[in-house]
Amino acid sequence: MQPQPGIEPSSVAAGTDEQQQHWHDELLDGTRVLIRPLHADDAALEREFIEHLSARSKRLRFLGLIGSPSDALVRQLTQLDFRREVAFAALIAREGGKHLIGVSRFSLGADRKSCECAVTVADEWQHKGLGTLLMRHLIAVARARGIHEMVSLDAADNPQMRELAAYLGFARRADPLDASQVIHSLRL
Repeated sequence: MQPQPGIEPSSVAAGTDEQQQHWHDELLDGTRVLIRPLHADDAALEREFIEHLSARSKRLRFLGLIGSPSDALVRQLTQLDFRREVAFAALIAREGGKHLIGVSRFSLGADRKSCECAVTVADEWQHKGLGTLLMRHLIAVARARGIHEMVSLDAADNPQMRELAAYLGFARRADPLDASQVIHSLRL
């Protein structure tokens, strides 16, 4: 089953706690994934996920060089203030355990009408529609919360993000503060 063209806010379970929402989705290759909110008890999964990203994927996600993530970074990524932040984990069952294969997240801006987002997919799971699924769920929650604009700051040399952003309807412009970066924005 191919990812559907869009997930409307009405498909986000009305009246349920966002921290409990979850979806069972199918990737382009038929793999079933569970997408659910990322929680503080996912710290070990998040650490393993980051450690197994290629150097290029780490650079594109964190906009700089990163080796093994620090405890502070893992805490920052998993101990969320759900009033201002949303993060979804894509998980598969493999080898007797669960494995994190992708993450999408947003943080609410100071204006409370915009948010900054990011998506990362494990190298071996790229080009299977996972980034699209993760972003569609994130966009649906942002719309349901009344957020007006979603923004992503990305490396200019990230063709996967350029393609994903264009596919999802994001506009692209050069970052006026850093020529190595671009800003993708989506009016919600």
